Amino acid sequence: MTAADTSPFSGRQIEIRHGLQRAVVVEVGAGLREYDVDGRPVLDGYAIDAMCDGGRGLPLLPWPNRLADGEYTFEGQALRLPVDEVARRNAMHGLTRWLNWNVLEQAPDRVRMGLVVHPRTGYPFTLELSIEYALAADGLAVTTTARNAGPRALPFGAGQHPYLTVGGALVDSASLHLPAHARLELDASRRLPTGTLLPVDGDDDEFDFRTPRPIGSLVLDDCFTTVDRGADGRARVRLADPGTGRRVELWMDASYRYVQVFTGDTLPAARRRRGLAIEPMTCPPNAFRTGTDVIVLQSGATCSLAWGLTEAAAC
Repeated sequence: MTAADTSPFSGRQIEIRHGLQRAVVVEVGAGLREYDVDGRPVLDGYAIDAMCDGGRGLPLLPWPNRLADGEYTFEGQALRLPVDEVARRNAMHGLTRWLNWNVLEQAPDRVRMGLVVHPRTGYPFTLELSIEYALAADGLAVTTTARNAGPRALPFGAGQHPYLTVGGALVDSASLHLPAHARLELDASRRLPTGTLLPVDGDDDEFDFRTPRPIGSLVLDDCFTTVDRGADGRARVRLADPGTGRRVELWMDASYRYVQVFTGDTLPAARRRRGLAIEPMTCPPNAFRTGTDVIVLQSGATCSLAWGLTEAAAC
């Protein structure tokens, strides 16, 4: 390993390639730091000499998004996790973002990273995780596998946090196509679901992206669901910029029932609205508290789920 293969900020750098595609996966958090096609960035990532900010490219395990006060109950046991979104009093985006993952397998066009989450206060379970990043002719596929390696059932949810770019200086100029029929009502102060599902209902609804429409100045940090799927079971979200002619598609398999969309308005000024975070999630915010769509893995059980990125047809 050379100095160029590692970073004091994100650890080992694993580059994979296929044709004109190139991706960089990092040791810290098993995140996707870069992905480009023919030299054009698909991700608004971060530099090798910088710390990951805003969750860029990171897997969100074993739960995505927010958990109120870090508190939940599982099988009758009250549990409390550390609060790391302090201003809103939420536990945020799981336990693995700042841990060092291991390279389990590596080839020129793919890498599989692994980590064992051992029992701890607030999550007294043993969870084996692996994430494979693979490049092929149709783009990048990301497969997450979770196995309960402990003696008792455990709760599990998954997400990932890529910021997509289609070449514009800001996401304002981009057009979003998100064929979701509903979004979760979130309270304004903590961005937690209220329990109400809001239908998106046509041209007067600024959150209705079932027909492609410009993002403009709309501020998004919202969770969508009931997304149309193709015959292959995949849901597809597309981002395009008519000025640059660039297009990207994010697909997600049937395990991912929710998608969070974030324009980055709470990020530091230099980072705001530069890329659009389109976050596939298996469960909604606060799921460990509410139980909504939490995956319960019995001892020895395994689940696997996939999403990916590809160049898209025009929106």
